Amino acid sequence: MPAVTALTAPSAHAPLTRGTVYRRDPGPHDVQIEIRWAGICHSDIHTVRGDWGPVPYPLTVGHEIAGVVSAIGDQVTAYAVGDRVGVGCMVGSCRECENCRNGFEQHCRNGMLDTYNGKLPDGAVTQGGYSRSIVVDENYVLRIPENLPFEKTAPLLCAGITTYSPLRQWDAGPGKRVAIVGMGGLGHMGVKLAHAMGAEVTVLSQTLSKKEDGLRLGADHYHATGDPQTFAALRDAFDIILNTVSVPIDHNEYLRLLRFDGVMVSVGVPPEPASLDSMTLFDNRRIYTGSKIGGIAATQEMLDFCGEHGIVPEVEIIGADEVTRAWENVLASKVRYRYVIDISTLS
Repeated sequence: MPAVTALTAPSAHAPLTRGTVYRRDPGPHDVQIEIRWAGICHSDIHTVRGDWGPVPYPLTVGHEIAGVVSAIGDQVTAYAVGDRVGVGCMVGSCRECENCRNGFEQHCRNGMLDTYNGKLPDGAVTQGGYSRSIVVDENYVLRIPENLPFEKTAPLLCAGITTYSPLRQWDAGPGKRVAIVGMGGLGHMGVKLAHAMGAEVTVLSQTLSKKEDGLRLGADHYHATGDPQTFAALRDAFDIILNTVSVPIDHNEYLRLLRFDGVMVSVGVPPEPASLDSMTLFDNRRIYTGSKIGGIAATQEMLDFCGEHGIVPEVEIIGADEVTRAWENVLASKVRYRYVIDISTLS
């Protein structure tokens, strides 16, 4: 199995170091990708630090991957060498259960295969995109529109689909009032996408420090949740609330901002369980739910939508030696709004 240079996490809190991961030779239905750009997701940090369960160190993370096809299996027909492609949060699923057959591979009843820290049948662990190349089954590879700036597309494979999927599911569009909770890596994508879908968009952020950005990216309104008057003023105001933050919030306060039959969707994953008062749901027949990325067809739809509307994340390009600093800034909410690693600097 070919050895590939990668950034690896040796333990929960040690800096990432240059190391090696091993990739299989392309099989009949495999696509080999030379990785050009890898986005940094908060999930990478959660995983390495053991927040979501045991970790088999050393581990290479990264599930926002943009690159160029460098080889294909002899039965691959959808891709050719030189194509611009992406890989997101999953690289496999059973493809046989009801959810997979209906295009919801992320909810595979036999378990989707995560791009990193996933368990293969032989017991090996999948290694992610902070690396020079990856080999992926063609069914989990996405085509990146040619008109999008390549260096900015990697975060679409997680942040993009994570926000696009629930907005589409709950019919964000003309006549709908959408609130985006949080103005970070996920939130700023939610603003761009909801605006492009034609919804009236409001940002709910703890302070007004990013108001100028929010309005520039497509928000119609911007409110500080640190001001207690905000919740009184916006009572019964929204059809959809998309909660993108990964810190505890008072869900009942936010649910009271929903109109009749309104829905609050959480895509952030705080460490503590949410606390809900059932009476808050009964009033105005409100809905509280969650959303987990999107299936492969939905992810391709999102990429095509972004190509049609010229939507890409706001990114800062960094070298491989800057990842430790970048992780610190992500944890301190100092990034505007997504870091992308130039993998050519990983040598």
